[in-house]
Amino acid sequence: MACVGTSDDRVGEVLLNRVMQEQLEEVLYSEVLVAHPTETQEVESDQEQKMVLQLAVMIRTIGDAFKKDGKLDDAIDGMVGQMTSKTNYWKLVEKVFEDGQITWERIAVLFYVAGRIAVKVVIANLPQLVKAILKWTLEYFRSKLLDWIQKHGGWVNSFAALARVQVERMSSMRARSSGLILVFLGGVILGSVITWKLSRRT
Repeated sequence: MACVGTSDDRVGEVLLNRVMQEQLEEVLYSEVLVAHPTETQEVESDQEQKMVLQLAVMIRTIGDAFKKDGKLDDAIDGMVGQMTSKTNYWKLVEKVFEDGQITWERIAVLFYVAGRIAVKVVIANLPQLVKAILKWTLEYFRSKLLDWIQKHGGWVNSFAALARVQVERMSSMRARSSGLILVFLGGVILGSVITWKLSRRT
């Protein structure tokens, strides 16, 4: 059974709050507070603070790759009007863990998705739902994920897995851009050969 109030629970809550707040600030809605500091747990040590800061950066990097895809935002746009209850919200959240498999990457994606949803409800003039989204995400985190996190060595063990995900995404992006460069260069070379052959005929 997951222990609420432990370091892993506290780091998870502070991290989720930070990820959501950062995304809201990116779209110039910084006046919308996710949670007032007195309503949420706070880190208890410099080590926890550093962990939260580093994990927030990793989550942002992983999430930004999904954001560029566009499919995530499209899916969220289609659900914004239905975000009025925890049941409906959890249905969306459970799509992150559709096959029942929990991984560090999926937990990172969940936190990022919560932030994206917060942004979307604010844009849709429903800022009152932001705190509900934080609350519902924390309830999901505590009931479905905290036990897994504790059994897998706590947040401190997430760094290696999340760093690997970042490297894989960067490699895949480089491979895609290398492929595009090769296609472009191939086109330039082919065009040059055709132009050269045509100029020799005249």
